[in-house]
Amino acid sequence: MTNSLRPHGQQRAPLPPAQSPAPGVPSPRPPGTPHASPAAAPDVRPVKQRDAFFDNAKYLAIVFVAMGHAWEPLTDHSRAAEALYMVVYTFHMPAFIIISGYFSRSFDMRPDRLRRLITGVVVPYVLFEVAYSLFKRWADDDPSHPISLLDPWYLTWFLVALFVWRMTVPLWKAVRWPVPLALAIAVLASVSPDIGDDLDLQRVLQFLPFFVVGLFMKPEHFQLMRRREVRILSVPVLAVTLAFAYWAGPRMNSAWFYHRDSAQELGAPWWAGVVMTLAMFGCSMVLTSCFFAWVPRRKMWFTVLGAGTLYGYLLHGFLAKGSRFWGWYDEYTWLNHPVGEVLVSVFAAAVITALCTPVVQRMFRFAMEPKMEWAFKRDATGSRASGPSPDGSARQDLARPVGPGIGISA
Repeated sequence: MTNSLRPHGQQRAPLPPAQSPAPGVPSPRPPGTPHASPAAAPDVRPVKQRDAFFDNAKYLAIVFVAMGHAWEPLTDHSRAAEALYMVVYTFHMPAFIIISGYFSRSFDMRPDRLRRLITGVVVPYVLFEVAYSLFKRWADDDPSHPISLLDPWYLTWFLVALFVWRMTVPLWKAVRWPVPLALAIAVLASVSPDIGDDLDLQRVLQFLPFFVVGLFMKPEHFQLMRRREVRILSVPVLAVTLAFAYWAGPRMNSAWFYHRDSAQELGAPWWAGVVMTLAMFGCSMVLTSCFFAWVPRRKMWFTVLGAGTLYGYLLHGFLAKGSRFWGWYDEYTWLNHPVGEVLVSVFAAAVITALCTPVVQRMFRFAMEPKMEWAFKRDATGSRASGPSPDGSARQDLARPVGPGIGISA
């Protein structure tokens, strides 16, 4: 094709081929251009930026987790607290698990990722399982309480689940219908009372569909949930849900929301496990979508706290359980009144916020994110524990940038 700005038929002479300078001869450069030493060459490697949306979502979800734990003792005296408790328990852990699945998309059996899985999930599980067991012995005056790594106590179940889910990521990528298969497994677990309490497998299997959903979500799916129409629609959906929870509170066993027992263990017929598992999966997905719709997209004052949600998740359990062991709700009866319920909610939000701060992260990093270079062989590149977090992300999950965080979870 000829250049329209050049007279017809006039051809530009071709440029001579570029030649490399002879050895020892410096390459020519324009006058005035300063010499650039190799040491002064800028680092042009791309730096992965954290997505404020996910950090905001993790922080807000962990606040709801703390509030839910604070509301639990109030549900026996307040129908409103019970309704809020049921609604929050419908979506707060599914939201964490979906985010963990989303940031586990690149997880494989590469050595550096397995190391991060061990140091970021397995080691915290062992340390906090022992710490919680010792705390229960002391605070609950129960010296016979066993220390068992096969029977997670209280919040540590999420770390077991996260380990199992991430180890199965290659399997879910290989099957044809991953979400229906995960739902089928959850349904079968809900009608299998013989599974037992080892590794809290009931929870691992019944929450599995949310992890698989997150594993196959794409950025455009989150963009869809953050549309203005979805945000507007979520308001009446939440209002109807609260009204239904207020009605259903006295009529429904809230243990269904924990996903830790089979239908038979809850005193229901086996077919109720099928119905409830599918129904609660649908309700959880709807409310989780409503939650994501209202999560801010831009950087907020609490965005930085999203990197420490696993810290807040595991550490606040000592105070949550201690309040029961020491009988605070029975001793301070005013907590069961509306003003007390509001103060309890504010206090729970303040405590979990403080536990997610960078100061606390630095204090407890030895337990949450130990390097443990002494425990691993060097790979071909000479590094030991390089690479993404256990969730396969650039450290953006429940703990540091979507790290296990609750990867938590949570």
